[in-house]
Amino acid sequence: MACVTPINAKVHPSIPKISTQRSISHLGAVSFGKSDLISKSRILHKRFGDNNLNAGVKDCVFEGNGEKQRRVFVPVRCTAEGIERGLFVGKKESGFMAAERFKVVALVAAVMCLCNADRVVMSVAIVPLAAKYGWSTSFLGIVQSSFLWGYMCSSVIGGALVDKYGGKRVIAWGAALWSIATLLTPWAANHSTACLLAVRAFFGLAEGVALPSMNHLLSRWFPNHERATAVGLSMGGFQLGNVVGLILAPIFMTSIGIAGPFILFTSLGFLWLVTWTYWVTNDPQDCSSISKHELRLIQAGKADSHVNKAKIPPLRILFSKLPTWAIIFANFTNNWGYFVLLSWMPVYFKTVFNVNLQQAAWFSAVPWGTMAVSGYIAGATSDYLIKSGYSTTSARKIMQTIGFIGPGVALLCLNYVRTPTIAAVFLTMALSFSSFSQAGFLLNMQDIAPQCAGFVHGISNSAGTLAAIISTIGTGYFVQWLGSFQAFLTLTAGLYFATTIFWNLYATGERVF
Repeated sequence: MACVTPINAKVHPSIPKISTQRSISHLGAVSFGKSDLISKSRILHKRFGDNNLNAGVKDCVFEGNGEKQRRVFVPVRCTAEGIERGLFVGKKESGFMAAERFKVVALVAAVMCLCNADRVVMSVAIVPLAAKYGWSTSFLGIVQSSFLWGYMCSSVIGGALVDKYGGKRVIAWGAALWSIATLLTPWAANHSTACLLAVRAFFGLAEGVALPSMNHLLSRWFPNHERATAVGLSMGGFQLGNVVGLILAPIFMTSIGIAGPFILFTSLGFLWLVTWTYWVTNDPQDCSSISKHELRLIQAGKADSHVNKAKIPPLRILFSKLPTWAIIFANFTNNWGYFVLLSWMPVYFKTVFNVNLQQAAWFSAVPWGTMAVSGYIAGATSDYLIKSGYSTTSARKIMQTIGFIGPGVALLCLNYVRTPTIAAVFLTMALSFSSFSQAGFLLNMQDIAPQCAGFVHGISNSAGTLAAIISTIGTGYFVQWLGSFQAFLTLTAGLYFATTIFWNLYATGERVF
C-alpha cells in the first residue's frame, strides 16, 4: 500500500469540532483529531489566507455517538513511500535515478524498432530485386505478402504462449529467429523464388509474437494511468524502425550490396538480445534492481493487480461478444491501411512521381518519423483524459475515431495531388492520425480481457494479418489492371469510415472476460 500524504488541506477555523477518533475510510477521506485540526488550521490560515481556506474542502454529515459529526475530505496524493509519479525518473533519498520501468520500455521500443526495420528492408530491396529478376507488379505483391503468411499463423499461438510463459521469453526467441531469417533473405533471393518466399514466411512466423509480448510486458510493468504512454513510446520505436530501415537500406545497398542492410540489422538484433536477457524480467516483482518504492507505485496503480490466472474462455464465448468483434474489425482495418502504405510507398513514389530509389526512401521515411511522435502524443493524451475523469470507454472511442477518420480523409485527398512533396504531406497526415489507434483498440484488449489479452490479441491480429495479405496483393493487381493507385486508396478510405461507426457502437473499456 502506498502511503497517503495530505496536501494543501485548507481548513477554516469555523469548522465545528469533530471526534478525536482517527480513521481513514479510503484514500480520499482523512479524519483529523481535534488537536490536528487546530494546528493544521493555524498553519494553513497563515500560509493561504482567509480567501483560500475553504477552496477544495468537501465535507459530509454522518451520525456517530448520538450526535451529528462532520468529516473533512482533504485532497491527497499517493507518493508510494517517497517516490513521485514519473515515467522517466524516481526520487529516492539519495537523489534521482532512472525508473526501472523506463529501462523496460526503452528496450521494448528498441526491439520494436528492429522488428519493423527488418520488415522495411525488403520493401526497399524489392525494387532492385524486381529489376534483376524481371518480376511483374502483381508478383511483387505476392513477395511482399509472403511475410504475412507466417505472421498470421503465429499470432494466435504466440498470444497463447505469451499468456503462459510471459513476454520476456517469447519475444527473446522471436527476435533470435527473425534475425536469422533476415540474414538468410538475400541468400534465398539468389537461390530461388520458392526459397525466398519460404524464408520470408518463416520471418513472419517469428515476428508474430512481437506485439502480444509487448502488450503483456507493459501491462505488468506500468500502472493503468501510464500504460497508454508506455505503449505510445514502444510503438514510437516501432515506427522509427520504418525511418531507420528506409534511410539506411539504400545507403548500405549502394556501398555494400543488397546483403548490406540485412547483415546490419541481424547484428543489431543479436546485440539487443544479449542486453534483454540480462536486464529485464517478466514481472516487476521478480526484478532484483527495482526499488520497493517503484514496485509499490506500480502495484497501487493497477486495478487488476490481484487478478488470478484463469483458463482462456472458449472461442464461442469470445466471439459471442460484440466488443471482441469491435477489436477484430479495428485490427483488420488498421492493418489493411498500414500494410498498403508500408509495402507500397517506395513503389508509389517511383511509379507515380518517377523519383529514384533513394529519394523514394526519403519521401517514405518522413511520414513514419512523424508517426512515431504522434503515437506518443496519442498515448499521453489518452492517459490525460482518463486522469481528467473520462471513462476508459470514452477515451478508447475518442482515440480510435481520430485514428480512422484522419487517415481516411488524408487518403481521399491523396488522389488529387500532383507533386511528391504534397503527396508526402498527406501520407504524413494519414500515418500520424493512424497512430492514435495505439491508444484505441491496441490497449482495449487488456481492458476487456486482462486474463487472456495475449490470446485475444492473437485472434484479432490474425484477422489483421489476413487484411494485410489481401490489401498487399490487391494493391498490386489493382495497379496492374487500372494503371493507378487511386481506386485502392478510395476503397481503403471507405473501410476506415465504416469501421469507425462499428467501433463507436460496440466497443467498451469495461472488463468483459
